[in-house]
Amino acid sequence: MHAPMENFALIAICIAAGMLLRRSGLLPADAHKGINAWIIYLALPAVSLKYLPHIHWTKELLLPALTPVLVWVGAWLWVALYKRFSGKTLDKKTEAGLRLTAGLCNTSFVGFPLIMAYFGEAQLGIAVICDQVTFMLLSVGGIYLAVKASDQHQVSASLIIQKLLKFPPVWGCIIALTVPHFVDISPVEPLINKLAGTIGPLALFSIGLQLQFSGWRQEIRDMSAVFIYKLLLAPALALGLALAMGIRGSIAQISIFEAAMPTILTSAVIADEYDLNPRLVNLIIGIGILLSFGTTFFWWLVIRYF
Repeated sequence: MHAPMENFALIAICIAAGMLLRRSGLLPADAHKGINAWIIYLALPAVSLKYLPHIHWTKELLLPALTPVLVWVGAWLWVALYKRFSGKTLDKKTEAGLRLTAGLCNTSFVGFPLIMAYFGEAQLGIAVICDQVTFMLLSVGGIYLAVKASDQHQVSASLIIQKLLKFPPVWGCIIALTVPHFVDISPVEPLINKLAGTIGPLALFSIGLQLQFSGWRQEIRDMSAVFIYKLLLAPALALGLALAMGIRGSIAQISIFEAAMPTILTSAVIADEYDLNPRLVNLIIGIGILLSFGTTFFWWLVIRYF
């Protein structure tokens, strides 16, 4: 294995710093809202501009593109089954929060360093495809889910489009897919890279500011339902898709490994913005990251001979 341990150390430091500063009282209680605004308006659009213009498609690369979609659809079905058979009443916002956390993988900030650790940096090109499709699912599906759960009015196509067009990362995707075909953006790429690089530390720090482990026992059933799907069943679905498509080797390995990642960090931003039980969402993200260090090792053992 290649071992960029500084990536793992940075994850721990950022979350711990947020938790410690929250407990110290040095920051206002809503300090995370300012950090989330930076992520939404600057960092996320920069991520699109950094990666999308450089993706070149081949037939086999349909697997890393389809895998996040399969995980997303599977999460909707899984939460519906959980709601029906658990005997627990879920309000609309909590149900949306569970679908959001179960359906979106942390394909970049946790996924990229783990891929470098287990497979080497050369495989990041495959991971970028998973990451960008996940980001588009977050921008479109995640916002649709949030609006539907939080808006008191009937959700219409025009309302969703209006909300989407007010979400800056969507414009980041649109610009990244169009402008580079007509304008050379290479002079501003160093700036774009620096802005994109802020998303991981700031998102983790924001989670740390909001993360509280007190009362986790009351949430254990909902969290366990997400962890079973997100860390075990989702990568199993990706494995089945790879077998069905007859794709093996590094493309299949990275696709499956990315599906085994914990919940995407920026789902906490949407949960906070639309009040989708943000406390539960942040618990799932924080604890899920810790659990994923063990479960991803398990999946690496499974797929290393695949």
